[in-house]
Amino acid sequence: MLVTDGSMKAKEFLVRTGLGIALSALSAMLVVLAFPPYNLWVLVWIAFIPFILAQYRVMPPKLSSLAAAIFNGGWVWGYLGPVFRGSGTFMVYLAPAVALISFVADMTSRQFHERTHYRWFMLQGVTAWIGIEMIRLFLPIAGTWGFIAYTLHSQPWLIQPASIFGIFGASALIVIVNYALGMAALALYDRRVAGAPGPIEAPLRRHLPKAAALSVGWVVLSLALFRQPATATRRVAAVQPDAGVISAHFSGQEERVAALLDQMVEQTRQAAQQGAQFIVWPEGGYPGDPQQDDRINLAGLAQELDIYLSVGYAVMEEAGLRNEATVINPAGEYLGVFGKDHPVTFGGETSLTRGTYPVYDTTLGKLGTIICYDLDFTDTARKLSRQGAQLIAVPSQDWGAIADKHYTHVVFRAVENRVAMVKADGGFDSAIIDAYGRVISLASYPEGGGALLVADVPLGEANALAIRLGDWVGWLGLLSLGFFTFGGNWLVKRAESA
Repeated sequence: MLVTDGSMKAKEFLVRTGLGIALSALSAMLVVLAFPPYNLWVLVWIAFIPFILAQYRVMPPKLSSLAAAIFNGGWVWGYLGPVFRGSGTFMVYLAPAVALISFVADMTSRQFHERTHYRWFMLQGVTAWIGIEMIRLFLPIAGTWGFIAYTLHSQPWLIQPASIFGIFGASALIVIVNYALGMAALALYDRRVAGAPGPIEAPLRRHLPKAAALSVGWVVLSLALFRQPATATRRVAAVQPDAGVISAHFSGQEERVAALLDQMVEQTRQAAQQGAQFIVWPEGGYPGDPQQDDRINLAGLAQELDIYLSVGYAVMEEAGLRNEATVINPAGEYLGVFGKDHPVTFGGETSLTRGTYPVYDTTLGKLGTIICYDLDFTDTARKLSRQGAQLIAVPSQDWGAIADKHYTHVVFRAVENRVAMVKADGGFDSAIIDAYGRVISLASYPEGGGALLVADVPLGEANALAIRLGDWVGWLGLLSLGFFTFGGNWLVKRAESA
């Protein structure tokens, strides 16, 4: 009899563990499918439910944090794995590292919620997610990459409150909906499997109506904010050559560089013939500092075509790389220099002139520039918007694995600041996006290729509340994460003494 009982317990342990792993992996898969290139964004609203069920009911209690490890490590691997696969950098170990951190950090989560009768279940889940996203924002190797809100990039009608709450607000809404539905799934499990209502019933009755009201309120606010005022339009262009000049230049392929420069000059002429007034070249699109060595006469080109030309360029000095962008006006004058604010330090990149944020008052409106990886942080575009920038050029140099992902970051930077943005890439993904996150024109080629985007885009107004408030939802999430981390024992003692 004892042997039978033991074997039955072992069998149940294995079944629960296997089912928990499967449910957690399902959640990871749903999150990945919600992101580009699949763009099944509707799935993000239910993606957490299998993982929540696995961690708090199905998994054996001692292994409950394995659910979090598989979920978080799984979706990071599915989304970012292809980005760094074969790169030879430490980033290939990102998913296992995330899984290990999740396994350790979540070891006491199930016990905490059981002992506090699930009173803090939703709040702790939401603030943990947002707090961790905020921590990632501080890390040069992370930024906003993989923020859950990017799954909504194709739905401008739904993301307008980001102009108040930032991208963290959109992430918070997604997690709130998931945890509310997750609580409902746990309550259903208790009734159907355990045969009786569980302790989650009472907090579910309190939080489900709040989550529903918050979701409806968000949608109503978004639709109200989406009613765009009439503003002046400007015809803009993004020049995308067949490949990146910067990589050809630093690998010594000077004939290739010359051919790409000829291509971009011709594309610039074509854009001007189509009426483009502001034309953007890619990151490192010119090999050297054109203010010191204008070998192809960019200043003369801007004069001849009567355009504003934004050019990214790169200069290697003994101390490191100057990765910069400038704007040339129709008189052939250089208006100033922006140094890349967020160099890709984990890839060895430097930016010697970072730290200045010029905005140029022109006949087209107030123009500014940021460069590539600056898109992946919320602060750089905000610093320009605080100075009234209405149209921001984004020279970039991506690679094929991120061609269907990177432009989605422009969508949120535009909405957060109410500015129009023009991303010009060296061979992979260029986009023209208005101040409400609508993608006016897009060229996304994971296999690489040239393109010329020309479109009319309304000037932004740089009047979003998020410009002044900053990442306040992220900071709130980080503070709350600290409270639950260091005050969890106090909450348990308070619950048990009540």
